[in-house]
Amino acid sequence: MAGRFDPLTRAAVRGGRTDVPAGRAAAGTAGSGARERRWTPGGPVDLGLTLGPLRRGPADPTFRTTPDGSVWRTGRSPQGLPATLRVSRTGTEVTAEAWGPGADWFLEQLPALLGAGDDPAAFVPRHRLVHESHRSRPGLRLTRTGLVLESLVPTVLEQKVTADEAYRAWRRLVRQYGEPAPGPSPDLYVLPAARTWAMIPSWDWHKAGVDDKRSATIVRAARVANRMEEAAAMDPPEAARRLEAVPGIGPWTSAETLQRSNGDPDAITTGDLHLPGIIGYALAGDRDTDDAAMLELLAPYAGQRHRAARLILLAGRTPPRRAPRMPRGDIGRL
Repeated sequence: MAGRFDPLTRAAVRGGRTDVPAGRAAAGTAGSGARERRWTPGGPVDLGLTLGPLRRGPADPTFRTTPDGSVWRTGRSPQGLPATLRVSRTGTEVTAEAWGPGADWFLEQLPALLGAGDDPAAFVPRHRLVHESHRSRPGLRLTRTGLVLESLVPTVLEQKVTADEAYRAWRRLVRQYGEPAPGPSPDLYVLPAARTWAMIPSWDWHKAGVDDKRSATIVRAARVANRMEEAAAMDPPEAARRLEAVPGIGPWTSAETLQRSNGDPDAITTGDLHLPGIIGYALAGDRDTDDAAMLELLAPYAGQRHRAARLILLAGRTPPRRAPRMPRGDIGRL
C-alpha cells in the first residue's frame, strides 16, 4: 500500500514518503510556455508525504524531485492528453506550473491532488503509536489523482514480484513506449497511452521481465481504459467492483489503485506478503498476523483504515527480518 515494501528502506518506501529538498523554488522560472496556478490549502500539506505514493521507485521516469524543492510529475488526462506538472510551495501558498496539451486539466485537479477532498479530522487514533505518528505528520494528506490507468498499470507490474523487478519493468516500458515529457522537465517521460499499452508485443513484455499473466491483465485493462477511468468518479465499493471485473485484478490491486486514483481513506490492502505482519507487530507484537487478524486490529479505524495503515508504516516499527529476502528474478534474460 502506498508504495512497495523494501526491507532496506522499510517505512520510507512502504509508507509512501518521498524526501523533497528544502530548497525554495522560484515560480515562473522553470521555462516559458507554462500555465500557472496558485492555491492556498486550508491546512498544512507535506508534498513528500502527499505525493510520495505516486512515485514508483527512485528512478521513476514519471516523477522527480529537484533541489529547489519542486515535485515534478507527468501524466495523461482522462482524454489521453500528455502533460508535465511542477508543484512547489512557499510558505502557505502552493504554486503549480504545467506544460503540454493536458496542462489545463492537471492544474484544475491540483487541489484534489494535494488532498483538498481529504478530511484528516475524521481520523481518531486508537493506539499510542498511531497517535504519535499522526501528531508528528500534520501535513499528511491522501492524494486523489482522478486517474486510474496510471496507477493500475504499475500496480499490476508489482503483483507477486520484488519492488526492484517491478520498478525496473516500469522504467523500461515507460521509456520505450512513452514519450518525452512536454516542457523543461528534468529527463521525464509520459506513460504510454492506453492503446499503446494494449499493443506492446509479447517479446517486449518478456524483455522487461513481465510474465504473461501480468502483461495480459494490463492489456485487458487498457482495452477498456474508458471504463477503468470512470471508476475515478465512483464510490469506492463500486469502483472496486469495476476494476475487479477485469480478470487478473483482485482486491490487492484494486485497493492499491484506488488509494491513489480515488484518495480512498479506507482502501486497506489485503493479500499482501508483508503488511499484515507489520500491522500486527506494531499494534499487538505479533509478526505472524494474517489478513483476518489485521482487519480485526484495524476495525476501530473503519472508514480510515488506509490512513491508519500508512501512519503505522511511517512510524517505522517493523519486525526484524528472520528469513532470506525474496529472490529477484529476470525472465528477460531467459
